[in-house]
Amino acid sequence: MLRESGSRRRAALVIAFVLIFGVSCSRLATAQNAPGPIRLAVDATHAPQKILHITEEIPVRPGPLTLFYPEWIPGEHAPDGPITDVAGMEFTANGKRIAWRRDLVDMFAIHLTVPAGAESLHVALDFLLTAPASGFSAGASATAQLDVLSWNQVLLYPKGWPVRELAFDASLRLPEGWKFGTALPVEKEAGSEIIFKRAPLNTLVDSPVLSGHYFRAIQLTPGQTPSHEIDMAADSPEALEMPTETQLDYKRLVAETGALFGSRHYRDYHFLLTLSDNVAHFGLEHHESSDDRVDERTMIDPTLRITNADLLPHEFTHSWNGKFRRPAGLATPDYNTPMKGDLLWVYEGLTQYLGTILCARSGLWTPEQLREHLADGAATLGHRPGREWRPLQDTADAAQLLYFAAPQWANWRRSTDYYDEGTLIWLDVDTTLRKLTNDKKSLNDFCRIFHGGSGGQPALKTYTFDDIVATLNELAPYEWAKFLHERLDYVGSRAPLGGIEGGGYKLAYSNAPNQMILDDESTDNHLDLTNSIGLVLEEDGTIRDVIHGMLGYSAGIGPGMKIQAVNGRRWSVKTMRNAIEDSAKEARPLKLLVANGGFVETYEIDYHDGIRYPHLERTEGASDYLDEIIKPMASENVTGLPRGKGHENSLDNHH
Repeated sequence: MLRESGSRRRAALVIAFVLIFGVSCSRLATAQNAPGPIRLAVDATHAPQKILHITEEIPVRPGPLTLFYPEWIPGEHAPDGPITDVAGMEFTANGKRIAWRRDLVDMFAIHLTVPAGAESLHVALDFLLTAPASGFSAGASATAQLDVLSWNQVLLYPKGWPVRELAFDASLRLPEGWKFGTALPVEKEAGSEIIFKRAPLNTLVDSPVLSGHYFRAIQLTPGQTPSHEIDMAADSPEALEMPTETQLDYKRLVAETGALFGSRHYRDYHFLLTLSDNVAHFGLEHHESSDDRVDERTMIDPTLRITNADLLPHEFTHSWNGKFRRPAGLATPDYNTPMKGDLLWVYEGLTQYLGTILCARSGLWTPEQLREHLADGAATLGHRPGREWRPLQDTADAAQLLYFAAPQWANWRRSTDYYDEGTLIWLDVDTTLRKLTNDKKSLNDFCRIFHGGSGGQPALKTYTFDDIVATLNELAPYEWAKFLHERLDYVGSRAPLGGIEGGGYKLAYSNAPNQMILDDESTDNHLDLTNSIGLVLEEDGTIRDVIHGMLGYSAGIGPGMKIQAVNGRRWSVKTMRNAIEDSAKEARPLKLLVANGGFVETYEIDYHDGIRYPHLERTEGASDYLDEIIKPMASENVTGLPRGKGHENSLDNHH
């Protein structure tokens, strides 16, 4: 190796200094020159008419300018910004209209030229609220009585700066008499107009606003800091009457998250709960709030309450796991840089697991309901033949595709399985930690280490796969990387049941009903014969899905066909259910008259085992880790009543 002369070394040092200093100066200049504040005014007074009117004032300099419409929406893990619902877009400067053109490759980028002498660009646009009641935040979000405002849908922002450096002065005008809830700090209210405090764009987009004519706020931690509340807007005043015992369960939820994580990374927290049959139903996490949308009667119907009980715990958990701790590939500088979802089995899978056990710890589910829920999920994953060709890791890598894939053949294609399969994997991690440490360490300790910290304010701390492994090894030295890869990269027919078995249970099937499955059938209007003949049916006989490789598939039946008769009798859910239940007594096969488009054919299924349901059965002599995992952690009495007092009555009334 040749040795450099002194002059060459000095020259190299000078070049390195210039490069490093130049880059630093460039970054500093970029930060100093970020345009702002940007003024954003949203007029939602016509939300019941399904339209929003928006104006923006963006400080600019003369010359070429590119504006972005948010494409990659945090928490949705996909480029699904609803740009097709933007209409009436106009740009003016110095009172004159400016021509614009969309980028021919990046459809979310708008190019224009700011004229000489202009210091501000005026933007006017409308956002159309006519999307169907499906999907995520781009789905239906307004009714005659309420609206959920997602700020990313109603703004453009200049290209070239991280969104955390773009300051916004936002305001919102509501229909007369409407009330609202949001985590976004308010500067003042003037009649029906709300003026919000200046906030960076990432905080603005992370702070949706729920408003409505029928509105109620329930304080969960009165007199405490930080405060927690459920803000509800509904299509009727009756829908707001959340039972007292359910309110107590949510108070316990707050206490249980404090005991689990040991810190809170927010100033206060708002559950924004929309109760309507006319909006998209889903949950979307935010750092200091969650956008939770369910059926109108969810809080006053015991069955709906139970089937939706894990929604708020899941989204609340995301404040720690997803917002505070986030995979590096999902922590993009703006809303138009593609996200990488390879660690969604942590972001969503761990959250699904923690949200599930928090349901039991808080009282939203009984221990038996949690076990039946786990059994249902494990059985569904056991009928996922797609795992024979597609590893779980690929479902995370391809999340942006799978979120919007058709539901038919989801078992063979695979879907976003890292949610429910992530639950089983993290249960396996939890029980393994307990075994390795003689029950001295658990995933509770992992959460305190990994998601803890000083708290008090929103913050972001990214992580990688190696950070997960290092934290697990800190608790219990083990081949954790191998452990995880064996489950993430596995291709084969076996579902990951190690956590259930390590928790002291086994998955078993019988003709005894699983009440959680029956509840789901009644609220979602379908008949689930996954564990029997491999069919999932709509109430009208339409075949929602067919499990690849099971009896229905082998008979030649496919999704979208429609059963018209069962064993010679006209179709009904009751007729089909009775025929399957009677199959154990009948020697003859099932005969289904099925329409496929304009053609009708009879299919035979030789099945004789009745309707089968999954359950968790206790393994004699095994450690009862699952029972330990779901025990409450919080020591404080948040209700003034013994744990569970009053809650059992609501469950008894339901069952």
